[in-house]
Amino acid sequence: MDTTTDTTVYERTLTIDASPEAVWEFLVDPDKLMRWKGISADLDPQPGGAFRCEVIPGHVARGEYVTLDRPNHLVFTWGWDGNDGVPPGSTTIDIELTGEGNTTSLRFVHQLPSAEAAASHAHGWDHYLPRLELAAAGGDPGEDPWVAQAPSM
Repeated sequence: MDTTTDTTVYERTLTIDASPEAVWEFLVDPDKLMRWKGISADLDPQPGGAFRCEVIPGHVARGEYVTLDRPNHLVFTWGWDGNDGVPPGSTTIDIELTGEGNTTSLRFVHQLPSAEAAASHAHGWDHYLPRLELAAAGGDPGEDPWVAQAPSM
């Protein structure tokens, strides 16, 4: 069996009260990204460009942009500094945005190497994707409780 093709998928579809163009900005603009996820972000949204987001203190996700078809389709790699199970750039996130009247359907797919990694990431994405939905629709998700609860590094 070729284990390089074995993946477990976390998939979720959201309906956001905003245009695809507005939602797109919350995925590629560092200031807008940090409204819903992260305490710092360094993004270079172009093919091969760096993706780096410190989600909570001491937990840094890194990867690179693969596909950018503004404002319809975004693909980037993802992984964690200091994590052998999901190292930087080892997984793929694929986001499709489809305008539907005054809303956007966002299809989010994260391919992960194991059921354990998928369960851990599902917990995180189930926390952060509703924050994206609220922020992109013009709301304020408020301070991330996970940041406030994180131990100081």
